[in-house]
Amino acid sequence: MEFAPHYLEPSTSPGQWEGGGSWTPSSWTSGPWTSGPGAAGPWVVLRGGAGGRRTDGEDGVPGGAVLLDRDAVLVADIAYNGDPGRVYPRPGAREAVAELRALGVRLGVVTDQPGVARGSLTRSGIERVHHRIEELFGPFDVWAVCPHRPADRCGCRKPAPGLVLAAARALRVRPERTTLVGGTGADLVAAASAGAHGLLVRPDSARPGELVVAGHRRAADLPAAVRLLCAAGTA
Repeated sequence: MEFAPHYLEPSTSPGQWEGGGSWTPSSWTSGPWTSGPGAAGPWVVLRGGAGGRRTDGEDGVPGGAVLLDRDAVLVADIAYNGDPGRVYPRPGAREAVAELRALGVRLGVVTDQPGVARGSLTRSGIERVHHRIEELFGPFDVWAVCPHRPADRCGCRKPAPGLVLAAARALRVRPERTTLVGGTGADLVAAASAGAHGLLVRPDSARPGELVVAGHRRAADLPAAVRLLCAAGTA
């Protein structure tokens, strides 16, 4: 099987998102991605060697990355969870991640964690949860976390593109070679605004407006999403 990031078409025009700010295709290599006063950029953790492991087209090997929304895609969505003992993988998610990793696709996780700004979560609590996720799934090449509230009007909270841009930049992958697998319409808007591909999972729990945004870009769960992205001849 072959990873096919062109299965979904990205947006090619500048994006706009609720909360203010704009993005243009040439800005993916710059930062910070902040559109509101006082808001900092996302937290980004790059695993050793991941950013230099392979760049787009280097040595004749096509580059590509898959970014996964954390809650409801990788693990159960538990609000403001800072307890690693409450990390529960979604059905089939571990096998789906292993399949992508076996293909040599760079993997990242992007997640909004507004509990930090609201005082319900700490960075150390989030890091403990991420450590547990990696115990269950194996290491991810990059983690990108938005710790802001919607009122902060930052450039990284989805549907703004900052998390996608930060992860792609850290991995040295062009956004158009990146696919975000998310659980909400905001994930798809973030991907499109960044010039990346988007795919909605769990459409049965999506709002009607999110299904409109998704169009054909949907899958029942992460394993089904991986089959769409990886099955030879699907693209």
